Amino acid sequence: MKLTFLLGGLAIMGIISNGVAGEQPSTTELAGDWKISVSVPGKGLKADFNISPTEPVKVLNEKYPSLPDFNPKAWGGWQKGVALKGVKAQECTVKGALDPQSLKITQGEAGESFAKGADYDADLEWGGVGRLPAGKIKAGVPVSISYEYTPQRIDSVIMDAAGKSLQLKSGTPHVSLPKPPELAAGETRIVNIYLPSGKTAKLAAANIFPVLESEFPADLAAKSAGTAEKLLPKTVKALKEGANLKILAWGDSVTDGNFLPDKEKDRWQCQFVSRLKQKFPNTKIELVTEAWGGHNTSQYLAEPPGSVHNYKEKVLAVKPDLVIIEFVNDAGLKSAQVNERYSKLLADFRELGTEMVLLTPHYVRPDWMGLATQREIDNDPREYVKALREFAAKNNVALADGSMRYGRLWRQGTPYLTLMSNNINHPCPEGMKLFADSLMSLFE
Repeated sequence: MKLTFLLGGLAIMGIISNGVAGEQPSTTELAGDWKISVSVPGKGLKADFNISPTEPVKVLNEKYPSLPDFNPKAWGGWQKGVALKGVKAQECTVKGALDPQSLKITQGEAGESFAKGADYDADLEWGGVGRLPAGKIKAGVPVSISYEYTPQRIDSVIMDAAGKSLQLKSGTPHVSLPKPPELAAGETRIVNIYLPSGKTAKLAAANIFPVLESEFPADLAAKSAGTAEKLLPKTVKALKEGANLKILAWGDSVTDGNFLPDKEKDRWQCQFVSRLKQKFPNTKIELVTEAWGGHNTSQYLAEPPGSVHNYKEKVLAVKPDLVIIEFVNDAGLKSAQVNERYSKLLADFRELGTEMVLLTPHYVRPDWMGLATQREIDNDPREYVKALREFAAKNNVALADGSMRYGRLWRQGTPYLTLMSNNINHPCPEGMKLFADSLMSLFE
């Protein structure tokens, strides 16, 4: 079947996407349910590839010392009971990874089988399982759970170093953080094929991620050049003179970073300060982090005196030279709320003589953002992001646009959700790097 897809405003019959990898224009077509046709006309290359569906992982008799009561009112599906280990992604689980028909709970490995709806209940989308008090599963009694789940995978079609052949390399499946296969020296990645969690019936445009650019475009990064000189003059002066500089990173769980492998190295603010020290080795930079996971600026402002997260005592009292504000948890704010809230924050920090950078947030789960795909998503649809950009421009506040970098990941062949450690909204170290990149661009 021939399909028409829009790319860059052009309708291309039968072609999923055009790519430009290593300065070589390429095209990728769907050639069957599990078949693609890839060509690099400038090299005279064309090849068809059969993509294998991701094999489900079978878990047999996974032991649990007990099952909690099923809580249908829990906010997250993984919180409604025990989260199945195979589909866990940090504190959460991966939605859709579990095969809902495969779940089986028994008393021991070969004991009595229990019935869903009578003995236990489960959120089959998220993999949260709990006992029903009126059923046969007694509190505190061990059970065995068997199930199947399908992890994510990224395959790549690559061109060899000589530019004479195309080949398909398969990635290693992972429930939350799949990586594309590594390239050998001189190889060029042409297109990535992304298979999300759960069973994929057949390939579609949403699975195809041509490599349109190898990195964030230099011309877009250059638009931020000189921002620090103009809007952060005291910070720049301290950096150039090798003076003391106190930086406050203020935010939510993304700034807290407790989910990272090594938060003292991996957090966006740590990556940024490390790179800033390399650029200005004589400056004595003190980094202070104040972060409150799961909360926003409104909740900070509402905390009473003596609270561990009181705004005046824990944020303003730091008296930083530079504050960088990251709050993806503010993303539900409307334009008027952004203007009111951030006007107060700006006034408070300016009264202290503190310079400010606003950091636009990363992309989170597509369905949370009203997105139907992880492709062709350059423009962040959230009103908060648009309002934050406008507020910064109107009030001469420095803006580090992390959102813009996330919005172009699809052009680099990367489905952005594969950079979320919990498959929802916690960036992995590579995802944190995008924030550091956006901050460093201000100092170019």
